[in-house]
Amino acid sequence: MPELAVNGGQKVRAKPWPAWPVCDEREIHALAEVARSRHWGRLYQGSRVEAFEKAFAEYQDAKFGVAVTSGTAALTVALKAAGMDMGDEVILPAYSFIASASSVLQNNGIPIFVDVQLDTRNLDPEAVEAAITPRTRGIMPVHFGGRAADMDRILEIAGRHGLFVVEDAAHGWGAMWKDRKLGAIGDAGGMSFQEGKHVTAGEGGIVLTNDEGLAAKAFSFHHIGRISGRPFYEHHFVGWNFRMTEFQAAVLMVQLERLEEQTQRREDDAKLLDEQLAQIVGLTPLRREPYMTRISHYGYGFRYDQEAFAGVPRDKFVQALNAEGVAAGGAYSYPLYKNPVFADGNLGRITQYLRFPEYASVECPNAERLCREFVTLSQFCLLETEEGVRDIIRAIEKIGENTDELRTASGPIRPAAQRSQIGKLV
Repeated sequence: MPELAVNGGQKVRAKPWPAWPVCDEREIHALAEVARSRHWGRLYQGSRVEAFEKAFAEYQDAKFGVAVTSGTAALTVALKAAGMDMGDEVILPAYSFIASASSVLQNNGIPIFVDVQLDTRNLDPEAVEAAITPRTRGIMPVHFGGRAADMDRILEIAGRHGLFVVEDAAHGWGAMWKDRKLGAIGDAGGMSFQEGKHVTAGEGGIVLTNDEGLAAKAFSFHHIGRISGRPFYEHHFVGWNFRMTEFQAAVLMVQLERLEEQTQRREDDAKLLDEQLAQIVGLTPLRREPYMTRISHYGYGFRYDQEAFAGVPRDKFVQALNAEGVAAGGAYSYPLYKNPVFADGNLGRITQYLRFPEYASVECPNAERLCREFVTLSQFCLLETEEGVRDIIRAIEKIGENTDELRTASGPIRPAAQRSQIGKLV
């Protein structure tokens, strides 16, 4: 009789994980209020978007917030407001979601990919320093999974070279660097409220900054070049229509009410997982640096050593973990520079005017290794009680005790990065 659920055995966890997104009558009531008000956008007497901007910016230790349609839009606007122009190079990690790079491209800039630290998944400051050229205009650290990047080193490098810093804090709701929340530590930052995110309205994002002038530019760029207080048909800049709706803002205000409690729950569960997984040969939790004073844990992750599990490939391990009732995946299949848009040079006619790197020849060993080794648990797994953490550990131990059964099992291996449970981790 097989022991592993992937081969027909009994699964460790039959109980479902907490439903996501979290929703109750408060969201329904908030949406109904907007519908009845007949003010559905901020353009015509709406007030909820502005209220959310103020509330969320204050929560994140920022003076100003500009709510937009997505996290991608937030980064695009933040870069332009920070002074980015055509042909500027922006240094960013090779291990990230496409929005980190596409926001640079949408400003007619050039993404420069550098390696990450293997034990944090964050931008390697030494790699940043080595990548600076006369065309470098800015640095985009990604606080991956809500784990603060090394902002001391990044800000020091930026200051020495006269570069802006725009934080990709898409995963950073409530997370802290030296007891200061992420998003406005550099010149500006962008956050996401897409459906899988800890604070969500299905889609949405926000630009955060402590610079009043930069905030005014961000507002104008997201508002088709209008300036607050000026005539409606007076446009001062080339911008986008990236305005958030009142419906989204109403839902987000309710979501924000739950964030502190959820963040603490995730921290408690993650610390227990760190402690337990560190005792299992072949699994390496991410390193928690002293400056990461609070982590928001957008998906809990660890590195997987195939050899320690009798040669069982990472994707087969993930497949077995899901079969045991633990929602898991592998995050990214390859670094950003191996995406077809870069590797195949699908950048359009702009390449006739700008000199882009030969992305197909870029090599970032740590990013490549993470794509092979990393395992991510879906973020809602950390909203359980301690019982949920124990189920995760029991499932991993069960697989470890039955690696021979798993190694010799027949059947296709589904790519970990394509599993539905991890599809929201962008």
